[in-house]
Amino acid sequence: MARDELKVLNALDVAKTQLYHFTAIVIAGMGFFTDAYDLFCISLVTKLLGRIYYHVDGYPKPGTLPPGVAAAVNGVAFVGTIAGQLFFGWLGDKMGRKRVYGMTLMIMVLVRLWGLEFWQAADYVWRIILMFGAIPAGMTYYWRMKMPETARYTALVAKNAKQAASDMSRVLQMDIVAEPDKVEEVTKKQFGLFSKEFLRRHGLHLLGTTSTWFLLDIAFYSSNLFQKDIFTNIGWLPPAKTMNAIEEVYKIARAQTLIALFSTVPGYWFTVAFIDRIGRFKIQLMGFFFMTVFMFALAIPYDHWTHKENRIGFVVMYSLTFFFSNFGPNATTFVVPAEIFPARLRSTCHGISAASGKAGAMVGAFGFLYASQSQDKTKTDKGYPAGIGMKNSLIVLGVINALGMLFTFLVPEPNGKSLEDMSQENVEEEEMESRPQHSRTVPV
Repeated sequence: MARDELKVLNALDVAKTQLYHFTAIVIAGMGFFTDAYDLFCISLVTKLLGRIYYHVDGYPKPGTLPPGVAAAVNGVAFVGTIAGQLFFGWLGDKMGRKRVYGMTLMIMVLVRLWGLEFWQAADYVWRIILMFGAIPAGMTYYWRMKMPETARYTALVAKNAKQAASDMSRVLQMDIVAEPDKVEEVTKKQFGLFSKEFLRRHGLHLLGTTSTWFLLDIAFYSSNLFQKDIFTNIGWLPPAKTMNAIEEVYKIARAQTLIALFSTVPGYWFTVAFIDRIGRFKIQLMGFFFMTVFMFALAIPYDHWTHKENRIGFVVMYSLTFFFSNFGPNATTFVVPAEIFPARLRSTCHGISAASGKAGAMVGAFGFLYASQSQDKTKTDKGYPAGIGMKNSLIVLGVINALGMLFTFLVPEPNGKSLEDMSQENVEEEEMESRPQHSRTVPV
């Protein structure tokens, strides 16, 4: 038999949108902004580092990072991200979301301040690019510290019914009665991450969130990190040897900005508009499907797109892959893990899912770095072996998107359900035993 929901949690579920919600949106958004900024500015930074520190006088091409150095620069960002998501995800369930969020923001700001050294013109540009990410992190810290801990953590994990009721009474501007006895009842039987009960209830869910995020980020990050190479190959950007370092970075940034303005940002807003209407599952499935279609449409006739008169068509098709990534799995893979797992394990499971995504990003970044090299050894970048070429690399990304579509069927649909219903925290073990196995994993 399902348990009655705590009044403080029900108040959150039925509350009308108000200032508290908008503040939470801005704070969460700044966190995502900082994360994305850090990872995507690396492509610009690596260009500058290659031209500044690895220029060879008399060589016809501008300097580029040697393969080992490029792998280290890209890899250290991903390794740090994976470690942080696993550790701070776990810590978020132990110390609370508020404290860990504030801790990570301060670490980011302090690390950035260590980079305050300025050298020659092009040299300080890449430092400024990296340090700019500290600004939103610093601004967000103050506002997050003013907000209370989440009610679900306070009530269901910290088991402090009075504090949860007090916090939510203040931010929702309504009277909420504390229910310490009910909190005690709700939290008395709890299973851990490595228990058989978790495996039975959420094992396939965790496999679904980790696998889809992993597959998405192989395609998404490889496409993003190497936009500059793709655009140069089709002639949308002039050859690097015709530009100085600052000019090259400016033109790459301009191209990336156009892609963002006309594809990635609108894709997110479409998700905002439709996620509670058609649901997470359908959006994710649709996104992977169209990413597959457009990636194959780019890859199979790739030689056609390299002709000057077809560049605009390539850019449009390429932009559509990003549109359906964000109106698709690049939004839902973030959302679903925060909705389907128990409160006491939610941060940990979200961290595991996100770390799996960054592992996919590493595979995509390093794999694409080598695979996209020309099959003709004389046309590869300095220090790189021959690869499978850009066309075949894009075909591989299309196959990966298709796999993401298949693994989406492991992810349940949380739309229209409370977090407790979705995570099955309101369900007694006896009722779980009587439910058919398939009802816990298929979309509803």
